[in-house]
Amino acid sequence: MKTIRGPAIFVAQYLSDTPPFHTLPTLAAWASSLGYKGLQIPVDPRLIDIDLAASSPEYCAQLLQSVREHGVELTELSTHLQGQLIAVHPAYNELFDGFAPLAVRGNPSARTEWARSQLLAAAQASKNLGLTAHATFSGALAWPYVYPWPQRPAGLVETAFEELARRWLPILDAFDAAGVDVCYEIHPGEDVHDGVSWDRFLAAVHHHPRACILYDPSHFVLQQLDYLQFLDIYHERIRIAHIKDAEFRPDGRQGVYGGYSSWPDRAGRFRALGDGQVDFPAIFTRLAKYDYPGWAILESECAFKHPEECAREGAPLISKWIVKVAEGAFDDFAGSGVRGEEVRRVLGLE
Repeated sequence: MKTIRGPAIFVAQYLSDTPPFHTLPTLAAWASSLGYKGLQIPVDPRLIDIDLAASSPEYCAQLLQSVREHGVELTELSTHLQGQLIAVHPAYNELFDGFAPLAVRGNPSARTEWARSQLLAAAQASKNLGLTAHATFSGALAWPYVYPWPQRPAGLVETAFEELARRWLPILDAFDAAGVDVCYEIHPGEDVHDGVSWDRFLAAVHHHPRACILYDPSHFVLQQLDYLQFLDIYHERIRIAHIKDAEFRPDGRQGVYGGYSSWPDRAGRFRALGDGQVDFPAIFTRLAKYDYPGWAILESECAFKHPEECAREGAPLISKWIVKVAEGAFDDFAGSGVRGEEVRRVLGLE
């Protein structure tokens, strides 16, 4: 077993044009002041020139130094928005255009090609930065049909996953060449949103060795999926973990679907770390048991509490939950001293 690294923080929700949230060095200084040891950053031009990072090890060395001088490491790059654009159902074209540059908006094929180029650059940039995992979304073609009414036409789901795999396989190969795992966040709104859909996707990409999972228990609470058993089943593919809390409080008027309520009024909603229902000590125990190789990374999306307060409270909680693994068995003090061939005598075989 190994002790998980952390605490770290995903800064996508904090990035703005207001100090200290406007540059990578100032974000690193802010996070360090709260006790964080790692930063997961989105591929955003305010934080990283992804094309330059893909081509210049010198630029990457300077980028790493700009955070390390504050006692912080880069954990991973994230292309959640770009990954979403790898596959967009036409019903969402206008909404997701906002994730792309002005030059490709209104042109779905150009938008997808831009997203693909961003992913390919992120693969090489991750290599140049010495990173081993990358966070993203799968995108979605079949999501509008997740609850079948009218009944889905035969072959719709299979065709959607075949196409999703066709788009992702060259990207997975590029990450494989760079020595970096692609970690898909299992997330409602994506075609890869639970264990069954992950199994479909993994089969469609021929169990590609770089197809991995970003585990976030909050999304499983909202789906009423067993987030602990998920770890038992899929731990070999989990390379990134977002530590995010949630609660599910259904009543006589709403349940999983939420009735179009705003986030504070939904039955299922994200909460500040420690304010929800997720059993984090059990999660951290399993992560330690299964030799999880990555960081414990706070993601903050509380429906009530100010995000800066969420960040301030999150670091000490994660530090408390990280299991410093034992170097031996707890009952070693009572060992019998029997070794090797003596075991056969104890069993009465000699």
